[in-house]
Amino acid sequence: MKTERQISSGGVVFHRIDDKIEIALIAVKGGTVWCLPKGLLEKGEGLARAAHREVREETGVDGRILKLIDYIKYFYAHKDKGKTIRYLKIVYFFLMEYTKGNVRNHDLEVDECKWFPIDDAIKMIEYDDEKEILKKAKRMILRKPISDIT
Repeated sequence: MKTERQISSGGVVFHRIDDKIEIALIAVKGGTVWCLPKGLLEKGEGLARAAHREVREETGVDGRILKLIDYIKYFYAHKDKGKTIRYLKIVYFFLMEYTKGNVRNHDLEVDECKWFPIDDAIKMIEYDDEKEILKKAKRMILRKPISDIT
């Protein structure tokens, strides 16, 4: 079976309320799966620009990119016109500080978007590899004042 490669980008967008950190998660698959916003790069688009666009579209909020957190890789198969295609998907995640917007303004690809305290978000997120991205993001946020993260 032939394997094709897909490159996606997404983000961990956060804000602070008093001394608490909250993360915007999206719900998909009928609202049953909570995950991080992400999507395929469009033609001519770089990783950071795609992450910024996907976060804005899927969450309804905008953010300032601070730093690349890490990437994840996984395989999946998709049937198209009776033919199964195997994909290697690589997703790059960026740490983003909330600047404006409202989670009610997410696009139709997403069933729901909500802010969660970071520890709750880590528990709720469906996929283990995204859970690890969130844990890395938490360490990055807590390690230094946000203005020092570059």
